[in-house]
Amino acid sequence: MDLCDLTLSELMPLLASKECSGVEVRASCLENIGRLEPLVGAWQHLDFGCTLDASFAKRPFAGIPYCVKDTFDVMNLPAERGSPIYRGRIAREDAACVATLRSSGLFPLGKTVATEFAYFTPGKTANPHDLRRTPGGSSSGSAAAVASCMVPVALGSQTAASVIRPASFCGVVGFVATHGAFSLRGILPLAHSFDALGIIARSVKDVMLVYDSLAGIPFPSNTQKKKPRSLIAIDGTNFGPVDPQMLAAFSLALDQMRHEGIEIRLCRSTSFGKAWVETHKKLMAREAALTFASEHNLHGDQLSSHFLALIEEGRSVSATHYETMLADQARDKFELKQRLSECDGIITPAAPGTAPKGLNATGQPHLSRPWQLFGLPQCTLPCTVTDRSLPLGIQLIGNHNEDRNILSTASWLQDELGWTCLRPQVIARWPTIGSMGTVLS
Repeated sequence: MDLCDLTLSELMPLLASKECSGVEVRASCLENIGRLEPLVGAWQHLDFGCTLDASFAKRPFAGIPYCVKDTFDVMNLPAERGSPIYRGRIAREDAACVATLRSSGLFPLGKTVATEFAYFTPGKTANPHDLRRTPGGSSSGSAAAVASCMVPVALGSQTAASVIRPASFCGVVGFVATHGAFSLRGILPLAHSFDALGIIARSVKDVMLVYDSLAGIPFPSNTQKKKPRSLIAIDGTNFGPVDPQMLAAFSLALDQMRHEGIEIRLCRSTSFGKAWVETHKKLMAREAALTFASEHNLHGDQLSSHFLALIEEGRSVSATHYETMLADQARDKFELKQRLSECDGIITPAAPGTAPKGLNATGQPHLSRPWQLFGLPQCTLPCTVTDRSLPLGIQLIGNHNEDRNILSTASWLQDELGWTCLRPQVIARWPTIGSMGTVLS
């Protein structure tokens, strides 16, 4: 295997024993990017010329490269936020999370494609498992880059389904931290009540390593896994449509867990969370309208029809209605917290099905909206593939501020049930295309 094929946790012992260096890992990743980027289109800006200084070799991650969603600021790199309004904008400093990872030795190789203002209108990225299909959004390029083995890990963000959905569509691990767990300074806001930091990788252990680095936990961190005793199972049909293929995969996943002695508590209540999707949608629209008031007033002609519709929807939500919905959210959050305290988490489908065909949309977000409404930690795992080798993912939802517990559970499920990330089969058939100089303008 090439170095670019290895996960972060696989690379660490090689770095420690001096069998490879961060410089060599970066070179392998760049070679793979040069081969695949013309087809996948994951990158918005790639930092070809930047070299690692000697200090990186002395840090825990020794200069291993990763990628950052284009709504994050990375010092001296463009940060155009998926919109022509900010074309040519250069970040003057790192976002807080980027600065923290840089101090740990993770090197930002460049910026990956994001949808317009991390909402809906997609960029150029294709799904590595089927180039005719969407990778999901808004962390489109981040998920596609990790799935293609261009980098081992990536940063994204989620306000509705922007990490969980693309991770599910691209067959990788996606994690969203508890709302407020990390500083979002230097990340473009969308809706302040729901914006949260996300990590995308090919193994849960990698997510844990990055999470602990962001949290300031000394390296090496504890990546132990924990078998869950009981999980609440929700098939998601009460939140919106779920494809039969996804429902079958979810049922199979539950059977696998039961076989391992895990108690599955089926939630069949038709009223459970019925209004949560709509509440999240309205609250998010209201806050987005406030966040982007100046862009709407000054550059409305450069906003997509989807984003204009979001702002108009938000403006239609009165202050009184907004406050009422926040009160309902707080009440339901308390009740859900009590319910989650009796088990190890919730398990649901991560997306309605496989990645939809076409690159003009990013798929439906309704299966993540309820959990984002309450700011809960979420982790998606690829549990199976269809007969066309398209990934299907399930997601685990933990209680508020129990991020590490849900990651330990996810790590156990990934290892013990074989829910591993498979390299897209189509990649093996792709020819070497062009040279690094022709990948990006």
